[in-house]
Amino acid sequence: MKKLLAAFLVLLGSAASAQQSVPEIQFDSVADFPKLPPGVNFGEVPGVAVDSKGNVFVFTRSNSAGGPAYAPTAAQLLEFDKNGNFAREIGKGLYAWSFAHSVRIDKDDNIWAIDKGSDMIVKFDTFGKVLWVFGRRKESAESETKPWEHLDPPLPAADGLFRQPTDVAWDSKGNIYITDGYINSRVAKYDKNGDWVKQWGTKGTGPGQFNLPHAIAVDRNDNIYVGDRTNRRIQVFDTEGKFLRMFTIDVPPDPKTRAVNGATPTGPALARVIGAPNSLCITPGANPVLFVGESTYPGRIFKVSLDGKVLGVIGKSGRNLKQFSGAHALACPSETEIYAAETSNWRVQKLILKR
Repeated sequence: MKKLLAAFLVLLGSAASAQQSVPEIQFDSVADFPKLPPGVNFGEVPGVAVDSKGNVFVFTRSNSAGGPAYAPTAAQLLEFDKNGNFAREIGKGLYAWSFAHSVRIDKDDNIWAIDKGSDMIVKFDTFGKVLWVFGRRKESAESETKPWEHLDPPLPAADGLFRQPTDVAWDSKGNIYITDGYINSRVAKYDKNGDWVKQWGTKGTGPGQFNLPHAIAVDRNDNIYVGDRTNRRIQVFDTEGKFLRMFTIDVPPDPKTRAVNGATPTGPALARVIGAPNSLCITPGANPVLFVGESTYPGRIFKVSLDGKVLGVIGKSGRNLKQFSGAHALACPSETEIYAAETSNWRVQKLILKR
């Protein structure tokens, strides 16, 4: 274990000190996509996913106009067809809806919504019927119901219960992996029947530890990639949670860009956010690549080989099309078609990458 930790620290130090020079990938952003009904707007958009038919699912922090100024319900799950036309709302008024975080589609086109506010993960079938629920929200009838406290060290995690979960993915055997998340700093594993198997990870900076596991993806060989956002790294595990390797993205931003919200980070503050993995997706097919969305600033998207080599950078910080702020979720049905959900810019962009 000591040798593994020493090697990890050397790798981390060398990666952090080396600035990577990568090409810019040319791309277009499809205008007016998706198309909302007249008078309807997204709120913050933390989640986007695409099914096998090309339908697009958007999990948005909206529908909160009737709530209180603080802690309103902010979650709607909307579906659009492959041309971006609005199709339906799924789960309107659902008990699990509190604060949208991400949405994913499994190999059978079931729809999985991860709600950070209710601490729940909900599986829908293609018709929008609830099939499974994971976790349990706090009961409104209890006087002690309130937001989780960010204790350090955190309270021990409990099997089958979550504290602000973030994302979900599946391996080739149908096992389920949930990143959990803002409080628990772990990955939870269930089998294909929805039965609890195990967990791994604690809060920290060592190999196999997390400081906000924010996104997760699984490649065709069942390697599990976890975006450890606040530690500014991507860790790779096998299906039993054995730490395999890690890598960082160290591409300096265009110095002329500015943050969309708040002050533009400089110095040590900038070093802490460059390449911080906000979102992950892996393309299908024989030659998969990883796309990584950066945190709110510098806000870029990266194309990365599965061994961690940065192949290109997409876009920069800003409010306009082809710019990003808070690429909180990515869906990549192919190497040239990417969907980016943005929290700060309240939108989804459909990106067409040029070869």
